[in-house]
Amino acid sequence: MIETQAETIVVATDRSRLDVDTIHAFLRTAYWSTGIARDVVERAIDNSICFGAFEGERQVGFARVITDRATFGYVSDVFVLESHRGRGVGKRLMSAIMSHPELQGLRRWTLFTRDAHGLYCHYGFAEGRHPERLMELFNERPYGVAV
Repeated sequence: MIETQAETIVVATDRSRLDVDTIHAFLRTAYWSTGIARDVVERAIDNSICFGAFEGERQVGFARVITDRATFGYVSDVFVLESHRGRGVGKRLMSAIMSHPELQGLRRWTLFTRDAHGLYCHYGFAEGRHPERLMELFNERPYGVAV
């Protein structure tokens, strides 16, 4: 279990602290996961390394990494509640992710973002080196709503 603290925000990997109601409430309306069911969120949490950002006991941010802990990490579902944006919470989440001991030495990291390129550039993310090699199979309506 990892825990980092800055000012009043604590980032922790302790799953028992995660507020699944808050996570699901945010993700079901996020542009990348509109309509996602709670059981899908719970399975995603169960199968990822999760990072919660907390102010006191209240969860104010979240991120997870889908990984084999050896070669690959996919940063997903990163969010900060609107009430806490602009306070460095996203940076704290990303710093915790990038310094996590089980995520060191990975060959490849990926993520998708529509609007947070500036945040991720600070951690070394850039456009794909070989976009012509990337292939994907994308389900437009995985939760009954187009994403």
